[in-house]
Amino acid sequence: MTAPQNNGKNGITYADAGVDIDAGNELVERIKPAAKRTTRSGVMAGLGGFGALFDLKDAGYKDPILVAATDGVGTKLRIAIDTGNVDGVGIDLVAMCVNDLVCQGAEPLFFLDYFATGKLETETAARIIEGIAEGCYQSGCALIGGETAEMPGMYEAGDFDLAGFSVGAMERGADLPAGVKEGDVLIGLASNGIHSNGYSLVRKLVEVSGLKWEDDCPWEEGTLGASLLKPTRLYVKQALAAVRAGGVHALAHITGGGLTENLPRVLPEGLGADVDLNAWELPAVFKWLTKTGGMDEAEALKTFNCGIGMILAVEADQADALTALLSDAGETVFRLGTVTQGEGMRYTGNLL
Repeated sequence: MTAPQNNGKNGITYADAGVDIDAGNELVERIKPAAKRTTRSGVMAGLGGFGALFDLKDAGYKDPILVAATDGVGTKLRIAIDTGNVDGVGIDLVAMCVNDLVCQGAEPLFFLDYFATGKLETETAARIIEGIAEGCYQSGCALIGGETAEMPGMYEAGDFDLAGFSVGAMERGADLPAGVKEGDVLIGLASNGIHSNGYSLVRKLVEVSGLKWEDDCPWEEGTLGASLLKPTRLYVKQALAAVRAGGVHALAHITGGGLTENLPRVLPEGLGADVDLNAWELPAVFKWLTKTGGMDEAEALKTFNCGIGMILAVEADQADALTALLSDAGETVFRLGTVTQGEGMRYTGNLL
């Protein structure tokens, strides 16, 4: 192939317009080892092609149903950008997708990311994508591709946005929810903080408090910004182990809308839930947020996860065995209540 000839003109280049192709290529090379670490059965090619291939038969599926999920990190990114602490938001991005997939009964297979910024800063971008790879690794999910978009004029200096897309699979007939009935026991798995929802309110409450991201955190050691940036917990491997053990009828990922909005999504028409708010203690971060904002219990329960990141509805006679399985897997498990006749959430006890 003959190389393009320079005709002596010094025209305006793509780099002059603010897009650095060399930086993009450098980033791809930097993240290849992180992506390679996530390789699993079914992956057919590495990064760099126009598309990514995945072999479901090689992954062990005989009659698979595909499940897809997409999400972002939301305004939690604003704190990451303002503090420069971007290492965990890639885990958040993966978690928001794969924690949803597992609620359908699916095993996450692969993940693709979309990273957009005004000017590509290779080091920052690499830290973010390495976080995505870490989230994929922890979930048994392969990072098989993505897109890095440098768009000058669209984002302020230092700003960026993230989106993710994941595909999972299950054998035909294994989809959830299935078989949810009155008397099923509700098992809650602890969150490790706010995860990735409600951050527009969180940022407003921090503004009201007068604190800065670099100030000491009021409820634990470290800075306020670092505490609020704890990555969303990944529940994939633990939840799949419980599903495969038998007796799990439904899973609900507690995200935006809190317990009040998310648990009913997996309950059949005519059924609701009785939840004992005394079954667990509200974590300190939520005590501070509700006190700072003067929030009542009902508002907290439909805004934040309030310390519960995932709920399983399980067969009553298998609740103890599944609790033990999840505890052995490192989960902090709470017996929250039961599935009952009559739609809606009914709370007893006090959270605040």
